[in-house]
Amino acid sequence: MTRITASVPLRGIPRWALLERELLRLLDLGWRRFEERFCEPDGSLRYNGSMYGRDGVDDFYEPFFNWPALYRLGGADDLLDAAKRHWEGITSQMTAFGFVRDEYEVGYDWFHQGESLSLFLGICAADPADLLFRERARRFAGYYLPDSPTGNYDSASRMIVAPHTGAGGPRWGVGEDWAEYSADQPGMEIYGLPLLDVEGVGSWDDLRAPGAAARMGASMQERMGRGDTAVNLTATTLATNAWLYDHDDRYRDWALDYIDAWRERAAANDGVLPDNVGPSGQVGELHEGAWYGGHYGWSWPHGLHTIASAATVAALNSVVLSGETGRLDLAQGLLDTVLAHAVTWDRIATRGSLGPGWAERLGADDDTTELLVPYRYGPHGWFDHHPVPIETAMWLDWIGHAAEARDLLDRIRTSSSTDWREVRWFHDKEEQGHEAPWLEFLDGRNEDYPEKALDMAIGQVLRRLALIDRADETPADGDIHFWQRLNPVVTEVLTQLVTGAPPAVYYGGLSFARVIIADAQRGRPGLPEDIAALVRRAGEDSVSLELVNVGDYDREVEVTAGSFGEDRIASVAFDRGGNYPGDPHDYAIPHPSISYDVRQIDGPRLTVSLPPRTRITLELAIARRVYRATHQLIRSTQEN
Repeated sequence: MTRITASVPLRGIPRWALLERELLRLLDLGWRRFEERFCEPDGSLRYNGSMYGRDGVDDFYEPFFNWPALYRLGGADDLLDAAKRHWEGITSQMTAFGFVRDEYEVGYDWFHQGESLSLFLGICAADPADLLFRERARRFAGYYLPDSPTGNYDSASRMIVAPHTGAGGPRWGVGEDWAEYSADQPGMEIYGLPLLDVEGVGSWDDLRAPGAAARMGASMQERMGRGDTAVNLTATTLATNAWLYDHDDRYRDWALDYIDAWRERAAANDGVLPDNVGPSGQVGELHEGAWYGGHYGWSWPHGLHTIASAATVAALNSVVLSGETGRLDLAQGLLDTVLAHAVTWDRIATRGSLGPGWAERLGADDDTTELLVPYRYGPHGWFDHHPVPIETAMWLDWIGHAAEARDLLDRIRTSSSTDWREVRWFHDKEEQGHEAPWLEFLDGRNEDYPEKALDMAIGQVLRRLALIDRADETPADGDIHFWQRLNPVVTEVLTQLVTGAPPAVYYGGLSFARVIIADAQRGRPGLPEDIAALVRRAGEDSVSLELVNVGDYDREVEVTAGSFGEDRIASVAFDRGGNYPGDPHDYAIPHPSISYDVRQIDGPRLTVSLPPRTRITLELAIARRVYRATHQLIRSTQEN
């Protein structure tokens, strides 16, 4: 392995480097405080309430969803063990409630299963040498293979047979708690009626009429509780994760064929991805021929929000499995579909079912204008307009540098009256929402983004610590979202700056990276102590990475190109400083002479030695997706 030594002495520590190390320090304090206050010794959450229906498993895993990600970025050594303990503790806790069987969800929709999965996926990526989690990954993925005894998949029609599936096989219907769908659900009224063609139910108030709620509930169980739905595309993550261990082609072949089945359905539907497939394999079979109306589909409740997440996850998985970008049309087609009906409007906070959330994210007022697209479709056409979800366009640009995606990002930016460079105080459970100022930074239009974003992240941790100190140890009134609001681990900004990638798609996506940085001396992923990293540019064939050692000891990092070691570093150009470290008087030179060196690499990784108080900038020439993707085992230099 090529080894490079940093030789540019620090004349001052960059503020971004100090902030990055301070954020890591606070995050270590934060997860320990959260664990001490809210968790039992076995890793479960302190909870005295009840569970109802089928919902809730995701809400117990989600408070820990990004703890393995923090470990991979440079969190404490014992954080990985803590993440595993909490996964196992929550799994046992949910098993006792009857929601989990054989360590996996008995059966629920893939919008929520995707939320549950992040913690597990993060552990697998952080420690692929753990044979127990490897066995779990293969077993969970096996629940969806064509020959699985669960019966979740029908190979003849190339479909997952129900919206609710899991370790217990198909779980028909959409939940016993919706046997009647009443009007007494203030949290759901904003999304309107689940089905728009039930006799005698044309408005929300109609649900109050005698028998109306029962008719709606029965129709939902029958028509939305059978057959395939587009959100099930997220299940391909289980197969992709299992394949990354040892490349068993059964997982790859199933996932790619299932993705292709949905691509073919979209092609047969004038390019529009349908949201439902009936029991016999026909689109619209349970909806009088309509391509819309499925569970978590185009009509209800979130439309594009959930469908785009599932399609993006599946499209990214297809690139991992095949090394090719041809299946990105699955997600690009969604954007093309809604963009055909785009408008530019103001007062976005008062528009649609998700308006207040978008207004908070964008800092919008009544004068703010945005490019809006319809998120939902029903018998009367497209409706429920919201800003274009830039996450999907960003991922398409990031993974494949598609011209259409880049043009769309530029179109959204120029259509918006908001300043894309502004770092707004915004934080939600997805740990996302600051894509615009980061993209501006990568494009050279927002140079102080690292400092602003790290300041914001530090403030978010401090606020969460204050809330933790004031909170009760157990949630009141069975509030199972209590812990999500208090999770002090914030990783969005660190992921952007250290790996050159967005955070994983929250609803079941794998973690990606342009570069993975590992502690070469200790043989573990993440920044070594005293090291700060910043990806300044990330083009299709190049990455600019700055490394700084702010401490008093020699450190050594391993830099791997690609999320799963799939990229090749063709060469690296790096800066060298004067005669350092030979002549100690060189420290006194105000501006040491800088020269540049170029090394040929022709491999996925290199090692960088950083003496105390030095820095180095690496200009990496990258060829993407040259090698077969695999979970990355990190070995120490002593082992090598």
